[in-house]
Amino acid sequence: MTMGEGDPFLRDLEVEVEADIQLDAAGAVPDDDETDWALDPYEAQAETADLNSLRGAIRALEGDDPPYSPAGN
Repeated sequence: MTMGEGDPFLRDLEVEVEADIQLDAAGAVPDDDETDWALDPYEAQAETADLNSLRGAIRALEGDDPPYSPAGN
């Protein structure tokens, strides 16, 4: 299975990830049964990092971002 620019799965996934990032940035709490639990700040920070990493991976597969270079070259 090849993925790349124009892949409907990646487009749909990116839309969902972007929506989750927007909800996270707005401080919105998901509407589900788990909202009764206390929010752990560490878990919230980890989820934000995970969402941003997933968005970066999607963009890399789509070819939207240049290849990663740890040296910044």
